[in-house]
Amino acid sequence: MVYEITLKTTGRNQFIDITRQVESVVLQSGVKNGICVVYVPHTTAAVTINENADPTVRKDIISMLDKLVPWREPFYEHAEGNSAAHIKSSLVGCNQTVIVQNGKLLLGTWQGIYFCEFDGPRTRRVFVKVIEG
Repeated sequence: MVYEITLKTTGRNQFIDITRQVESVVLQSGVKNGICVVYVPHTTAAVTINENADPTVRKDIISMLDKLVPWREPFYEHAEGNSAAHIKSSLVGCNQTVIVQNGKLLLGTWQGIYFCEFDGPRTRRVFVKVIEG
């Protein structure tokens, strides 16, 4: 079964902690040992795993991505005007896989799962699949 998480983002660039929602999906699935795949079906968004103890880490990542891939660039050709969001999405990636052990996500002490918005605000979807094995 594929589970869906719906999010409403509030800014152009935003990292939203979805760890609890994904943990809830793992619990609902009943899978004790296997893998959990988190997939974002958007070309201007992404998903990552990173520190969830200090919110300044997320701010730093967003800030550095903005420096590396500025919103306005004279060489972008994409007519919609959101090339930076597409590039950031490709750099960060559209999926993450986490081991499930004893019915729980096997994340590190400081790790959380983040939905990454690069072209908001929007309503977004995240798909989660838990596979026994």
